[in-house]
Amino acid sequence: MTQVVEFDLKRVVLLNDTFGPRDVQQMQEAIARDFAQYAVLRDAANELQVKNEEPTPASNVRLGVCMYLLGRYYRAIEVLRQADGGAMARYYLAKSHFAREEFDAALDEYAAAEKAGYDLGECALGKAAALRYANRPQESLAVLDRLSGAIEQTAEYLYQRGASVSAIGGNPTEVIALFERAVEVDRNHPGALFGLAMENDRRGNDDLAMELYKRSVGRFPAHVGSLLNLGLLYEDRDQYDKAAQCYQRVLDVYPDHKRAALFFKDTESSHDQFYDEDAQRKHDRMGQVLSIPVTDFELSVRSRNCLQKMGIMTLGDLCKCTEQDLLASKNFGETSLTEIKEMLNTKGLRLGLYATDKPMIETFEPETLTADEQAMLSRPISELNLSVRARKCMIRLGINVMAELLRRTGDDLLECKNFGVTSLNEVREKLTVLGLKLRGE
Repeated sequence: MTQVVEFDLKRVVLLNDTFGPRDVQQMQEAIARDFAQYAVLRDAANELQVKNEEPTPASNVRLGVCMYLLGRYYRAIEVLRQADGGAMARYYLAKSHFAREEFDAALDEYAAAEKAGYDLGECALGKAAALRYANRPQESLAVLDRLSGAIEQTAEYLYQRGASVSAIGGNPTEVIALFERAVEVDRNHPGALFGLAMENDRRGNDDLAMELYKRSVGRFPAHVGSLLNLGLLYEDRDQYDKAAQCYQRVLDVYPDHKRAALFFKDTESSHDQFYDEDAQRKHDRMGQVLSIPVTDFELSVRSRNCLQKMGIMTLGDLCKCTEQDLLASKNFGETSLTEIKEMLNTKGLRLGLYATDKPMIETFEPETLTADEQAMLSRPISELNLSVRARKCMIRLGINVMAELLRRTGDDLLECKNFGVTSLNEVREKLTVLGLKLRGE
């Protein structure tokens, strides 16, 4: 019977012995199996710094890599610059610069690592990621195109290719297929699982998205995006303890991570709030019905034109109108009114149902709007690329296009469950980029 030797992380950090990529991989695997090993790494790295009063180039490689794994990227760069200038030091200098979003510096160090003898494929994949994050996806694809052989079948290559195709606005079906192939090769590849989870998240497949996010965070260092989005999904299920654990895991490694800190604070403040789950489910179902576009129904040309002129795009918009509101519109008569009432009746709705909730929606006269302004108002909310939390609020409120969002005030949005000041500021920032504002601002 073969005896399994337990990996001693502390010994690897402190032992004055050879240190290479395999050791780093084993350290990461040990922490992924048991996150308590992160504290072991932190304590061992601190002890190594104390002992390193007269550091050697070799000991600085070991210490620098430890600083990288701990998320102390500035310190990692500082130490690795005093290392031996070898392949491993250069490679982790590149990864540290990448983590700090210093992409040009990362590209330079990947090139230096390659020249010093580090694995050519690993360096190329690192370059591809840096180029993509630097908004140079075409160059990223070019790097990947130059690779050949066995590396093209690795999970990391397939993921990087999928992410680059997505970044240039390529076919979503191709992107998903590449992510799925990556997961076939490595069922727990963090990036590919995150990509698949995001696709399911956008489509409202919360259960599958949650499963994929959970698998994505099973590696170390954990995928930060997956931890944040998983926490938001837990919040939607009122599992605030689990959400807080996700945000805390981010903060353990990245103490200055602003979004994680804000989400953690929001979770603590929401923890003691009580929600009627049955009422919330009914509210969500009603929100989905109210968000149905009127264009989904077969209406007469006259009715369609009148609704478009009034800026009425969803069933929810119609329920805020009274019969008098519609009849006041030019060319809208009793025949059209009957048609509209019958359409609402099929969904258990009626005119005026929410007429007292909000002031009458503003009308958009086509002759007063430019073609660009009309196009802007009809753009889908998905183009704002909102976070999961903000996006789910839009769904709950039945907001599908820009015009519907611009009719809301900040207070309207804050009434939505799990939508706080952080999400409100995010929406405001996204609108500001487009030169738009919420109602009343």
